[in-house]
Amino acid sequence: MKVVVYCSANPNLPQEIVDITAALGRWIGEGGHSLVYGGVDAGLMHVTAQAARDAGCRSVVGIVPEMFKHRADPLCTELVLSRDLNHRKAMLIERGDVFVVLPGGLGTIDEWVSTLSQLVVEDSDRPIIVVNHNGMYDAQAQQFRATAQSQFARAAGIDRSIMVGNSQELINKLNEINNEI
Repeated sequence: MKVVVYCSANPNLPQEIVDITAALGRWIGEGGHSLVYGGVDAGLMHVTAQAARDAGCRSVVGIVPEMFKHRADPLCTELVLSRDLNHRKAMLIERGDVFVVLPGGLGTIDEWVSTLSQLVVEDSDRPIIVVNHNGMYDAQAQQFRATAQSQFARAAGIDRSIMVGNSQELINKLNEINNEI
């Protein structure tokens, strides 16, 4: 299974988040899955790749915009250069079987919304799991529900993100999805 991970590239994040991220990376590596991510050697991106590689992951695909290639993570077994951030998002979405949204900033939220939009357009059932640690994404989830219930949305299916709060819930959900595939 190809697991696309969206997350923060900021350094010095809370240990709780680093631990959740490392658990995800270990699950990817131990399960023989592929990691597909933003490919930058920083923050939770690097934590995910390091944990995956340490757990035996052989396929770590980093998709990096050309302007950031100097920041590419050396842990990548495959480095793919994109024209820009929008092209990177399209490439990430194309390659994923399942998507995991970890805590992150505006770029992470943009990737989540873009993925959600694309999957709705495709009528795809590829899952998006959102780690809503300490309610970080409550407001976004509420907005998606409100939009889905409004007269402006074409389909109620826009509210398809699977919210989890911690690493155990994340791993349980990934195991459930993996067993269904």
